Amino acid sequence: MAAMTRRLALASGTALLAAGCATRAGMVAESAERLAPQAAQLGAWGIELDARDMSVAPGEDFYRHVSGTWLNATQIPSDRTRWGSFDILSDKAERDSQAILNEVIATGGPEGSNAAKIKAMYEAFVDQDAIDAKGLAPARPGLAAIAALTNHAECAALIGRPDMPVAAPFAAFISLDSRNPDQYVVWVTHSGLGLPEREYYRRTDDEFAAIRAQYETHIANVFGLAGIDAGAERAARILALETQIAELHWPVARRRERNQTYNPKTKAELQALAPAFPFSAMLDAAGLGAADYFVVREVDTIGPLADIFLATPMETLKDYLSFHYIKNLSAVLPRPFDEENYAFFSRTLNGQPEMRPRDRRGVQAVSATLGEALGQIYVTRHFPPDAKRKMVELVENVRLAYAQRIRDLPWMSPETKLVALEKLEAFRPKIGYPDRWTDYSAMDIRADDAFGNAIRAGLWDWNRDLERLGKPSDRDEWFMTPQTVNAYYNPTFNEIVFPAAILQAPFFDPNADPAVNYGGIGGVIGHEMGHGFDDQGAKSDARGVLRDWWNAQDVAAFTALGDKLVAQYDQFEPLPGLRLNGRLGLGENIGDNGGLQVAYHAYRLSLNGTEAPTLDGMTGDQRFFLSWGQIWRTLYREQRLRNQVLTGPHSPPEFRTNGVVRNMDAWYAAFDVQPGQAMYLPPEERVQIW
Repeated sequence: MAAMTRRLALASGTALLAAGCATRAGMVAESAERLAPQAAQLGAWGIELDARDMSVAPGEDFYRHVSGTWLNATQIPSDRTRWGSFDILSDKAERDSQAILNEVIATGGPEGSNAAKIKAMYEAFVDQDAIDAKGLAPARPGLAAIAALTNHAECAALIGRPDMPVAAPFAAFISLDSRNPDQYVVWVTHSGLGLPEREYYRRTDDEFAAIRAQYETHIANVFGLAGIDAGAERAARILALETQIAELHWPVARRRERNQTYNPKTKAELQALAPAFPFSAMLDAAGLGAADYFVVREVDTIGPLADIFLATPMETLKDYLSFHYIKNLSAVLPRPFDEENYAFFSRTLNGQPEMRPRDRRGVQAVSATLGEALGQIYVTRHFPPDAKRKMVELVENVRLAYAQRIRDLPWMSPETKLVALEKLEAFRPKIGYPDRWTDYSAMDIRADDAFGNAIRAGLWDWNRDLERLGKPSDRDEWFMTPQTVNAYYNPTFNEIVFPAAILQAPFFDPNADPAVNYGGIGGVIGHEMGHGFDDQGAKSDARGVLRDWWNAQDVAAFTALGDKLVAQYDQFEPLPGLRLNGRLGLGENIGDNGGLQVAYHAYRLSLNGTEAPTLDGMTGDQRFFLSWGQIWRTLYREQRLRNQVLTGPHSPPEFRTNGVVRNMDAWYAAFDVQPGQAMYLPPEERVQIW
């Protein structure tokens, strides 16, 4: 049963100022030091000008103009699949977290405390010798339970067990109800693949055929390491089963459609979708036997997937479950299993030349299980209160700009504008860290049991979700930790969330030029607000309820504008023969398109009718766009880039830069972009939605 992860959080940090006696001269000097302007973290005012490639005109390739020298001079670290602004900040957050861990390990804490759990979790994970010494013994009970299965009902029950992280043709998880944000509900979705997405099983290109062959070899290798014979034959059967499952999976773009993926069912109605499948056995094992309200995502796949499950011989199902059980726990199994998992999923699929160091992965393991306990310390050291205050100001300025733009929209009717403005006003920003931290007291973490810690942490997470059913939703909950370099919009809570770790240069710097902050984090704020008004987020109202609140004419106009954006992104080709899926990326691309438009509007409002000073020969508008380009500079390994294009909604960074600015009139004016230049779009072809 796929438990939904909810490990996140942070506590408010307090800066203590030690007061003491001082001479008048000393007090004056201290005051002058406080009042003196502080230097920006990057360059003189927030941009690394040396990163630009001045041989590339902005109108030919703005992405390379902003970052070409950096792109040419930078190499991806050998234990990474990409390297850019997000990754550099994430690396810093990891190093900052590692320093915290080192102190916690040195000092420890009372038994049962967060500090004691952090210390035990980390030390158990990084002690590879202890993990190796235990061999496969920790996994033997789980593998024995799989081997003992005699029929499909028993198999369904095992799939439901939250202490058995296996794969199955469909899975259940507990999350918010999109049509009733005040409650939680059990969701059912198709699942069961080892490769990233169904196209990896379907495409006939040579590189995908090679990946499938390597995957089959990998599966056989895992059986060999586990001492299970006939690995090649077992691997062939598993790949054939997963290929059958993949044929029934919806395309990733269709899975974005929130109306299509919301299908409420009673338990009897769920059973009627696949009358012969032993749902009761699976749900009882998961602790969901009493549930009578489900939301099925890909409703037309449940019956056919159940048919595949029931038609598959038990020996094949047991092989399938055994492989995925080992795969999902390989990080806490002996080194050969961990290295084999890395060799396929990291090196083959994503092009990563070397494994990440065990200690860095230990930091990730702690963040994944005790994220808010670690984050609570992180914010006290790395997120000053003044940064939060300035972020609040930026958010409210962007909200004001969004409201003005909604009122002035030529394509939206007055009655829909009123509801849109109501939704905008209801946006709840969460900045830096949560007001209330997660209680980890019931999580059982032991210093000598890395494997058991992984199982028990998963159980804790699932049991926490089970307790939510029948209770009011928790609108104060965060779904990212403070040490995460990212941000999100949650349509069901109608909230925009910015963890502390992203609120650093190049995204945000309290001492940088305002144009830089508006072009960086301002664009990110606009992007997350824009998700409330993208092709899917706009389907929820101010309370977060999934419902129709647009009139038909507005929907038609909005859809037409979105279709124009889809057509633009469909033409981008990040790898030879591999184009973007504009429909898959529509929500993110609307977020970028509208978000930067709104951030620019907010920046102009902040100037109060004056012009920004020229710095190093650049206008405020130029600095605004340079900042947007700077935050997206990223190098990718080819395999990772292919994976992202096929499976993820986010366009590669080059197109999150060029694909956005070429639709903005202000960018053309700022850099004197003219017809005939590669990025030029005639005014009538520029897409401006919000």
